[in-house]
Amino acid sequence: MEEEHKIGGRYEVDVCMDLDVTEAAESDDLSKTVDYEQVYRIAKGVVMGNSSYLIERLAHRIGGAVLEASPRVQRVEVTVRKPNPPVNGPVERAEVSVRLAR
Repeated sequence: MEEEHKIGGRYEVDVCMDLDVTEAAESDDLSKTVDYEQVYRIAKGVVMGNSSYLIERLAHRIGGAVLEASPRVQRVEVTVRKPNPPVNGPVERAEVSVRLAR
């Protein structure tokens, strides 16, 4: 596990956001919704930034950063998956979901 911490690993991230989309849906105006490119950059920045031992920490940091950067988002659920985690057995992936709200 220490070696993986040093060299990094592969992760999969899902970010589900709860927000009122009425204004965006009625106007078809991108400025009335969430900037999904920004959400992607946030998730990538957290995963590629300071190393973490726990996928729980990654999920929590991504969720907090999304809430901070996106005032329209009321609740966020972040799922982080680690394919082929370093455990003594045939495990396809480890996965954790974190839910945060304003």
